[in-house]
Amino acid sequence: MEQITSVNNQLIKNLAKLKQKKYREQTGTYMIEGFHLIEEALKAKLSYVYLLGTEDALERAEVELNVELSAKNVFLINTAITRNLTSTKNSQSIFMVLKMTQPKNYSFNFGKWVLLDNLSDPGNVGTIIRTADAAGFDGVILSPESVDLYNPKTQRAMQGSQFHLNLIVKPLSEVINELKLNSIPVYASLLDQNAKQLPEFEHVAQLGLVIGNEAHGVSEEVANICDEKLYIPIKGQAESLNAAVAAGIMIYYFA
Repeated sequence: MEQITSVNNQLIKNLAKLKQKKYREQTGTYMIEGFHLIEEALKAKLSYVYLLGTEDALERAEVELNVELSAKNVFLINTAITRNLTSTKNSQSIFMVLKMTQPKNYSFNFGKWVLLDNLSDPGNVGTIIRTADAAGFDGVILSPESVDLYNPKTQRAMQGSQFHLNLIVKPLSEVINELKLNSIPVYASLLDQNAKQLPEFEHVAQLGLVIGNEAHGVSEEVANICDEKLYIPIKGQAESLNAAVAAGIMIYYFA
């Protein structure tokens, strides 16, 4: 196991850049940190590019996660490097670099899907993906304008669900058209009391459920090509629901 002691080491400098989207895209890699996410990645049998940790963290990984510390892609680092790499306030001092795995082609001819239309908050996106996973949905499709799937905050919010279901970045109009061609209904969630209310919907075996941007909702272009417009009744005086909360209500209604 090689030891790295300087934050000026070229590998460390390159990995620190992975906090930025452009460097993740340039290298086709991203970084996760913390024992839970790394454990979930290993359970999913993903091959990692690098594993880095302090002595205590790597010893724990060896015992709890069966990590082979003698592997050439495992590096011992110090607390100064941990502070340089971490995206959290209380780092567990262990990091894993993975390759991005976005499928280039996918057939939307079955299943239950959540479609995210230009969501901008990484916490909301991660929470929705985690909820879709818990409810047994097949996957989540993010519009290209949505927050980066590999954003460290998004990764943490998903809590490992990113390794359990299909996550695809693709224009929603293309996905919706394909779902409809396969007789899978698509419902757009709108803050519109004239839309069909959630309790009026029948439970279906397959569907696409569109969740809109936190501030602007589902775009008119996307809403117009959906089969139905859906409204969650608000009984109190709140103007609207948080996007992730609204998504959770709808996801479990159709689960």
